[in-house]
Amino acid sequence: MASVLFVCLGNICRSPMAEAMMAHRLAEAGRLDVTVNSAGTAAYHAGEPPDRRTVATLARMGISREMLARQVHPDDFERFDLILAMDASNHAHLQRACPPAHRHKVHMVLSPVQGGDVPDPYYGGEDGFEEVASLLATAIDHWLREI
Repeated sequence: MASVLFVCLGNICRSPMAEAMMAHRLAEAGRLDVTVNSAGTAAYHAGEPPDRRTVATLARMGISREMLARQVHPDDFERFDLILAMDASNHAHLQRACPPAHRHKVHMVLSPVQGGDVPDPYYGGEDGFEEVASLLATAIDHWLREI
């Protein structure tokens, strides 16, 4: 696989965190041949940087990445080899929007490691962002072996 897209609702919390964490791990492994991006199923925050708590959580891990929120585009289904949804709602949205020929690319990010959703930390405090980072770290370890 050469490209991974992480998807959440607004693309300012979970998916940009996953994008940055995956890009960081790929760079550490010398895997510069893999493209990583993120998007939201909604355009609520299009053009905005990640939530300040996402940036702070990543900074505590020594990770920095310039990103701006965007909405999933129909071309993404063809362009990306692996599309990872943060929760069941995002997954259902992607399955409805995805052309049948590309539905095999769409998965839940936690499905291979523990199943379930990555909770949306937006309305909570810093602890929720730390929990998301922990869940994503485990999932990213799995997906790195897949790509």
